Amino acid sequence: MFTARKQRTLSRTAVVEGFGYWSGRDVRLEFRPAESGAGIVFVRSDLAGCPRIPADAAHRVEVPRRTTLQCGEARVDMVEHVMAALRGLQIDNCEVWADEAEMPGCDGSSLPFVRALSKAGIAVQAADRRRRTIDRSIRLGDEKSWVEARPPIGPAPVVEYHLDYGPASPIGSQVGRFAILPDVFRGELASARTFMLQEEAAWLRSQGLGRRVTYGDLLIFGPGGPIENSLRFGDECVRHKILDLIGDLALAGCDLVGHFVAYRSGHRLNAELVRRLVATNQCVRQFRRCA
Repeated sequence: MFTARKQRTLSRTAVVEGFGYWSGRDVRLEFRPAESGAGIVFVRSDLAGCPRIPADAAHRVEVPRRTTLQCGEARVDMVEHVMAALRGLQIDNCEVWADEAEMPGCDGSSLPFVRALSKAGIAVQAADRRRRTIDRSIRLGDEKSWVEARPPIGPAPVVEYHLDYGPASPIGSQVGRFAILPDVFRGELASARTFMLQEEAAWLRSQGLGRRVTYGDLLIFGPGGPIENSLRFGDECVRHKILDLIGDLALAGCDLVGHFVAYRSGHRLNAELVRRLVATNQCVRQFRRCA
C-alpha cells in the first residue's frame, strides 16, 4: 500500500559555497523555503531580473557529462548533485539562488548540500506530495547502455545500477541497489563522489576545463586505483551513479514510485526516461514556463 506523504520545504535558508568544477568560478548557493506546490526553482541572482529556472525535464538541455537546465538565456549547470540532495531528503519546494551558472562541485558528492539542508531543518506542509506509481515496465537504450522503470517492489522507490566498464578498466564491475529514503540517502549515498579516469581528467584540462580541481576534490582513477585519494566505500562508484540517477529522476517534479534499474546509463538516458514517464500522467503538474 502506497500512502501519500505531505510536501516539505526548509525551515530556514541554507548556504553552500564553493567553485564550479568546469568553470573554476566561485559560487554561492542559497536554499530558501518555498510555498506548497512551488517545486524546485533555481534563481540566477547575478543576472538582471533574477531569472527563474524551473527544475523539471522540460527545461533540461543536452550538455555532455552533466545535467543542465535552461530558461530563455538563463541556465544552471551541474545541478544533479543538488537535485539528488533535495530529492534524497524529500525536500519538494525550494528556491535555489545562485550567483553563477555552475553549481559548486565541493567534494564531488551531495554531502555538503545534505549537511547544510539538514542543519537548516525541514518543515512539513499541508498539501500532499504528487506521486506516480509505475504500473508497467519501460526500457530505453540498447545492449550497451539502458535504463528501465519497473513496477515497485516495496513501499519506497528503489534504484539499482549495474556498472561495468570492461576488464581493462581500473574501476571494477559493481552493482548497487538502494531505497530512496532520507536516512538511506544520508548514510549510504550522499557522500559517494564523482569519478573519472586519469586520461579523461587530462583531456579535460587540455580543453581548459577543470584546472582548479585537484586529486582531493573527486576520485580520479589511475591504473592502481584512486590517485592521492581513497574510497569511502568499496563500491563508491556505483553508489555515485545511483546518486546521479536520483538527481535526474527528481526532474519529474513528483515522487516516482517504482524499481528503477540502469546498466551503464548516463544523464541523457535518465532524462529521456523521466520525459517518457511524465508525458501522459495526470498526477504530475504541467511543466512550468520560464518566469
